[in-house]
Amino acid sequence: MTDELMPLAAELAEITRLVEGDDFGATLDRFVARIVRTVPGCDAALLTVRSNGVLQSATSIDALGFDPILPGPIVEAATFDEPRRLDDVATDQRWPSFSAQLAGAGFHSCIALPLSTEGEDTAVLTLLSHTGGQFTGITYDVVLLLTLHAGVMFDNAAVYHDSTRLIEQLRAALRTRSMVGQAQGMLMRQFNIDSEHAFEAMRRSSQNSNTKLRDLAGLLIAAHEQGEFEEQIAKLALTAAR
Repeated sequence: MTDELMPLAAELAEITRLVEGDDFGATLDRFVARIVRTVPGCDAALLTVRSNGVLQSATSIDALGFDPILPGPIVEAATFDEPRRLDDVATDQRWPSFSAQLAGAGFHSCIALPLSTEGEDTAVLTLLSHTGGQFTGITYDVVLLLTLHAGVMFDNAAVYHDSTRLIEQLRAALRTRSMVGQAQGMLMRQFNIDSEHAFEAMRRSSQNSNTKLRDLAGLLIAAHEQGEFEEQIAKLALTAAR
């Protein structure tokens, strides 16, 4: 038993680790790939997320060959926050359409497990097998253990990638502020006005030309570097009028 648990422990450690540079979807795809490697008899896995009331797949499903959002165990697991298991599509007819599609895709059993997450979004981990009656006994216990780590992974992935997006937005805001400040300085010298009136002139031109303030600042900076500053001012109808 110890020999069997050591590889599982290693996989659990990897499941909760995020790889910098991956986007959110890539992180989740890596996660389900590890699930398939870890759980005995698991031939495929997918992660489904309910965000703002809408249920959709968060991992690649093209190769699976069925619609996970059909009425069935996945939808019920997300709705009631309870595990749902389909032991064999040949005998369990609680969800006929879902079972028919599952069988058509070559799968005969599945288990859908809601993940314990801290955020507003809810997630369901679904494991699929080509064999009926696969997710019972020890395998079921292993799957339940994995869902605990999966919830942590999902939360960490969401927080990490939300944070990286926020950082990039802040960097973009700082770049915009720097560019606008540089363009302001050029207009201050050109028209002999203060920073407030220079910014107001840019704001008016931005509105009149339907050009974002950052883009307008970029045009002014580029024109200044190319010795075409006055021409660009005229083109943008920039004036020092107060």
